[in-house]
Formats: sequence, C-alpha cells, structure tokens
Amino acid sequence: MTGRLFLTSPMSALAAALEVPVGALVDEPPRANVAPGQQIVTLTHDRLCHMRWGIIPVGRVNARGRPVMETIVNVRSETVFDKTAFAGTGRAVVPVDGWYEWTGEKRRKTAWRITPKGGGFLYFAAITDLWRAPGGMEVAQVATLTCPPNGDVAPVHHRMPVLLEKEQIGTWLTGTAGAVDPLLRPWPEGSLDILEARGGDWTAP
Repeated sequence: MTGRLFLTSPMSALAAALEVPVGALVDEPPRANVAPGQQIVTLTHDRLCHMRWGIIPVGRVNARGRPVMETIVNVRSETVFDKTAFAGTGRAVVPVDGWYEWTGEKRRKTAWRITPKGGGFLYFAAITDLWRAPGGMEVAQVATLTCPPNGDVAPVHHRMPVLLEKEQIGTWLTGTAGAVDPLLRPWPEGSLDILEARGGDWTAP
C-alpha cells in the first residue's frame, strides 16, 4: 500500500504543471513525509485544495449490508467500481513528488524513495467523499487507488499507486467507468527511480 507521500516542490511549480491557479495553497510548505490522516494537496476538476487522506466510511456498507468500519486510505482499482462501499464517491488526483515503501522486518525496515525517472510530478488517481462530522462540520476526504506493481516497484512492494499521465487527468476526473478502465494499470517498467531513503525521518507506517 501507499503509506507515505512527499511533496516538496513549490506550489507555483505544481500549479503551472497542471495549468490551474495556485489559489489558497500559495503558501503551502514543503512536506517530506505525509501520513494518512493528514491534509494533502488534491486536484479536483479545476483547482488545488486540501483533503484529508483517508475516508471515514460513516454510513457506508459492504455487499452484505454491514457497516464498513476501517478508515479507507488505499482502494484496489480492480474493485473500486464494483463495491457498494464506494458508491457515490467522487474522483480527484493527488499530485506528489514521490512516495515511500519499506522492506525488511519490524524495527529493521529499509525505506525506499520512489520518484519519476527524469524528474517531475506523479499524479495518483483517487476517489473522494465528504464526511459530515458532529456539529455540522464537513470534511473533504480522499483515498488513493492502487494496482499490481510494475517491474520497478515489485522488489519493494506487491502494490503500487495508479499513476496517471498529465493528459489522462481529465479522463479520470470526468470519464465513465468504461473510459477510465484502461487507466487503471501499472506504469510501464523503467519509468520510476527507486533509491534507499537516507538522512530523514522515514517513520514506517
């Protein structure tokens, strides 16, 4: 699963890459280790905003009609359009500079930093939901999609995020389930750099 993200590039550079206004995120600080439960930068149809990483599935049920209890951080792309627990969710994109995975035994884990080969941003396909908290507060939430790994990621994890090319973002945000199905695939092998993360606070999930 994708358990930690990082986005340290300036928001002005991200907004320019996506051709959207930077808006209220102009002063967003660089973040080297973003965990589930925190606010993350998210792209909706035409703007950048914050959403909570992790969907609290209040009122959502599974195929047997039983409540979904666990917070949903990652969603399997193979079943996202089939499970009743995700009915009525929206779509978004989570832009990042990269993400981390870990290998090894507990307390002896090695952190791996995964970035696009040649630099630039990565764009994760995601779904969104709105949690209405006690007292009337509304919290926008997002969960990232995963798929089987490509040859780059397979040595460090059995899943990877669903990554979108920039020109595929519009299709993901507005296309039908049939139109987006071809996007829910591993990226081509050789497109990612995976290096051991050193010199930082890479606390494993």
